[in-house]
Amino acid sequence: MSIFGSMKTAVSGMSAQANRLSTVSDNIANANTVGYKAVSTSFSSLVLPSSSGNYNSGGVQTSVRQAISEQGDISYTTSAYDLAISGDGFFIVESADGTPVLTRAGDFSVDSDGNLVNSAGYTLMGYSYDSGVPAVVVNGFDGLVPVNVAESGLSAIASTSAYFSGNLNSEATVVTDTTTLPSANTSSVTDDTQKMSLVAYDSLGATVQYDYYFTKTGVTTDASGAVTGSTWEVAVYRNAEAATGGTTSFPYSSDAVSVSTLSFDADGQLTSATDTDIVDPTTAQTISMDYSSFTQLASDFSATGSADGQAASSVSSVSIDTDGVVSVSYANGTTKALYQIPLATVASPDNLTLLSGNVYTANGRSGVTVTGFPQTNGLGSIQSGALESSNVDLAGELTEMIEAQRSYTANSKVFQTGSDIMDVLVNLKR
Repeated sequence: MSIFGSMKTAVSGMSAQANRLSTVSDNIANANTVGYKAVSTSFSSLVLPSSSGNYNSGGVQTSVRQAISEQGDISYTTSAYDLAISGDGFFIVESADGTPVLTRAGDFSVDSDGNLVNSAGYTLMGYSYDSGVPAVVVNGFDGLVPVNVAESGLSAIASTSAYFSGNLNSEATVVTDTTTLPSANTSSVTDDTQKMSLVAYDSLGATVQYDYYFTKTGVTTDASGAVTGSTWEVAVYRNAEAATGGTTSFPYSSDAVSVSTLSFDADGQLTSATDTDIVDPTTAQTISMDYSSFTQLASDFSATGSADGQAASSVSSVSIDTDGVVSVSYANGTTKALYQIPLATVASPDNLTLLSGNVYTANGRSGVTVTGFPQTNGLGSIQSGALESSNVDLAGELTEMIEAQRSYTANSKVFQTGSDIMDVLVNLKR
């Protein structure tokens, strides 16, 4: 048996308990840190070769374990920018130097540039809707941009598409005199026409009303006289150019901005629609019209329609849903999606590398990062107006602290005893 060996064992024991106390102090200090995950100290023995009559004391070594995969309690706040993850996954955030990292700390607020930044200074990343509905890059962070909610002032979106659906009466009179068709734009327009109007928006957000005229122009039959199909003309004019002071809107001051032909089969189903785009020279815009849901049955005329785009309106609020879609709501009641926030995960979250600011990076033991949208492929959901608390158990940490103190004291007594024995050996020579 080595007296020096027992003293060194005691020193390793004190060092191990000091490490244990360090993790306890970290946990207690971060008990109120948003999204913080508790760390703990794990002990393992170090054994030295010994004989049956001579035992060599070894020592103890420690390793730090992280409880990253353990969900913390969720508490609710009054800020729509506070985000909590319920389930698996991490927010992808970016440091000041542009490095993407992972975090569960969702205490975001708007900085001077309009970006969402958490209390540690990391910027939330997401996919933009500027090029349409985003697609996730599962094996990397390509395509991610800072989530910016600085939507101020007025916003307007020009119409690019519209639709009409409904029914055209199959028993309507066929108009054969082309000079009385709405497309002729004369004052003597046939009465056998149905009219509807639709509102669209120009690039400045101003409303533009279009008048639609539906007129039956032809019927085809087979050798027996049975009807095999029919055609309708759809003429579209700018309402602002309609005639005033008379009993009819005709003649308009400019030609039709669209003249389409709708063809139906014997069963009243639409078979083709030609020249359907509205080409408006006044607003310099083209609006793609969709008539595909029209039928021609023996029933009264009916139609409903809508156009995309948005009138000039101010932003009233910003919202984030459980799928991570960041949307702005305008004063006129319309909404627009800006970003979708993805989540990332790894095969072994507890083995991620912890960095300052309560963020993590992947390594060889944790596995590679896999990105996806919330509520897909096992990822959790995002809760707006909520924060994930730390998963530290204060009562447990105080108990750990007492145990570490007792064990440290006991190891120091072993060291002190070894020192006393060494004094005895030295004094034997005297």
